[in-house]
Amino acid sequence: MNMHEYGDMHLDIFTLDTQGITVREDALAIEEALEIRLAGAEPVITMRTPGHDRELTAGLMLSEGLARTKDDFEVIDHLVGQPNVVQVVLKRFSATKAEQLERSSLSNSACGVCGKKKLNLEIMQGLNPLTFSTPLHRQLLSSLPAELYKHQKLFEQTGGLHAAALFDASGQLLALREDVGRHNAVDKLNGWALLNGQLPLDDRIILLSGRASFELIQKCIMARVSVVCAISAPSSYAVRLAREFGITLVGFLREGRFNIYSGAERILGPSYALPNEAENKRPA
Repeated sequence: MNMHEYGDMHLDIFTLDTQGITVREDALAIEEALEIRLAGAEPVITMRTPGHDRELTAGLMLSEGLARTKDDFEVIDHLVGQPNVVQVVLKRFSATKAEQLERSSLSNSACGVCGKKKLNLEIMQGLNPLTFSTPLHRQLLSSLPAELYKHQKLFEQTGGLHAAALFDASGQLLALREDVGRHNAVDKLNGWALLNGQLPLDDRIILLSGRASFELIQKCIMARVSVVCAISAPSSYAVRLAREFGITLVGFLREGRFNIYSGAERILGPSYALPNEAENKRPA
């Protein structure tokens, strides 16, 4: 059994097909527990694909409303000799903030809100609707999945990872992160932006390799992402949040075809606002 440093594990398996039974080597996505120790709070354990753990942690802090910039961190790093433990010390901390991070003992890799005691919707209160100054061309959006697939190295090897990619308004890939968890991939991407001083992402496009669910849209709202595209479908709550906060939400994105669920005017022009969408948005 061989553990790959970039997040996959190789082992022998049996393959059954019409030709019979063969033994071959296969690559599996690595899933391991990461313990996040925030000073003053109970430790959080999340299942993830190892790699970019500082970004994952920073993105989680952003998603939970605990950090807004890299200057909010006194310490954010692995403990010496413990690659599965990240220590976080915030410069400004309170017991109220600690309560925001409270979960049950485990956050699993399938769901970013599983195990939470509450959804923390209050962290989005007071945030204005998002803006995007550059009109989007449908041809540009249709070209993004091919760029995503081209750079999904771990998915190509294992077939078992989600991805979140960040593009600028011209379609240039700025960053891509992969993980066994959909929410982890977005946290890693947002954490990269936070730690590199790239926030807010209001003139950027995020592409999700799977579906757009509530918790992923919430994370994009906290990073101030104006345009969210998904290869698969959005959920009803995701559409509701996108319309409320002025996000252009695209689903079932394919070459030459996609659905627009919110913010159609950024792609089709001002006259194409969806019915009843405007009144769902928060006032500025």
